[in-house]
Amino acid sequence: MIPEPPPKVITRLRDGRIHAYVVGVGVYGTLEPAAVFQPRDGEEVVASVVRQDLERVVYTTLNGVVCLTRAGDLMWAADFEPHSDVRHGHRPGCALSLDGRTVWVYRPDAMAGRGGGDQWVVHDADSGVVVARRELETVGHGAFHHVHPVDGSVYLDIGEGQDGSVILRSTGGADSEPEFVTYPWPDRCLIDLAPSGHQFMTVDHGQADVAFHDHPNGDVLFTLPVEAFGYDPEESFVEWSGGYLTEDTAIVTLGGESQDEEEWFRYHLVDVRTGTLSGEFTVEASNPYELVPLGDGSWLTGGPGGDPVRWSSAPQPPPHPAVPTSPYERRQP
Repeated sequence: MIPEPPPKVITRLRDGRIHAYVVGVGVYGTLEPAAVFQPRDGEEVVASVVRQDLERVVYTTLNGVVCLTRAGDLMWAADFEPHSDVRHGHRPGCALSLDGRTVWVYRPDAMAGRGGGDQWVVHDADSGVVVARRELETVGHGAFHHVHPVDGSVYLDIGEGQDGSVILRSTGGADSEPEFVTYPWPDRCLIDLAPSGHQFMTVDHGQADVAFHDHPNGDVLFTLPVEAFGYDPEESFVEWSGGYLTEDTAIVTLGGESQDEEEWFRYHLVDVRTGTLSGEFTVEASNPYELVPLGDGSWLTGGPGGDPVRWSSAPQPPPHPAVPTSPYERRQP
């Protein structure tokens, strides 16, 4: 029997504070923050991640990475040297390892004007000590981390603007020296990992197609061009959004512009077992990136107050009486 995965903790930056939300079993509708973290005075948060127990937050600014307790006490901080006065075009990112023992930080140092290439740095989550550092041959604006749900390897998708996108993967970290692999495509954007981690989804940087790959080697399982969805490739494109709704079903977003020059987007379902289309997926969203599939048949959209809203197409049982049974009853980054 496959054990139930732990609840996901997601973060949102609101009014300068990091709100953490727990996406647990049976929790639907507008999510309430389970924890709120106040960054240090004068710091503007770029990206953040909260530990599973909600007791610590790690966040990046344009010039460093910081770890605070829930009470606001400083655990550790690491400055990106030299200090950069460039305000735009570089967004450092961060992620926690699957076991929570290491913090992975992407530093877009080239665009920040630090005089060198980008870096991928691994910190000990408790002390902040650097346990590994990878010098990258990229000139990225920002990057997205994707942590494999089973083996703990970490994917990094670096966006280089008009120059394309680079995907890397690393294994190890806490007890062994990480091994880094760069995939051979300079033009694919990593969108999501399957819930089991057996495969992953990418979109062509030029937005001509979507592809599904085997983990970890990256072999292409199948590719669907714009035409496969019934659209004219001269007028439509695949958005860099979507992901796995379930283990067997992915959401692919198509977009374009009408004759009245109005932008449009539509969500389509793909059976990843057969590589065939399963129809449209109707969701109310203000933009193609608002919908975030969670892999368990549910998805998030934005709420009117800034809190995320969790939805599911499956009928939900009535709520149980409010009996505290776990520490994950109220959260957010």
